[in-house]
Amino acid sequence: MGNKAGGFEFTTARNGEVYITHHGHSAATLRGETARNFLADAENTDPQALMARLTGNYRYGNERTAKNHPRNTSSGR
Repeated sequence: MGNKAGGFEFTTARNGEVYITHHGHSAATLRGETARNFLADAENTDPQALMARLTGNYRYGNERTAKNHPRNTSSGR
């Protein structure tokens, strides 16, 4: 009962809990209404993006800008 998507995988337990792992490491456990909503949304949207958003493991889009900032380079210190 799992679904693998780009490093994330989720498994549904008999009691309704959803276990989300990222590259084999536990990332989140969803229970109750949150788990039910996740399963419904996973059928209609990209599960990778959904699991990334739920676990907080997503990019904000500013990593490249921050990496190139003079404060964050060895020559800028």
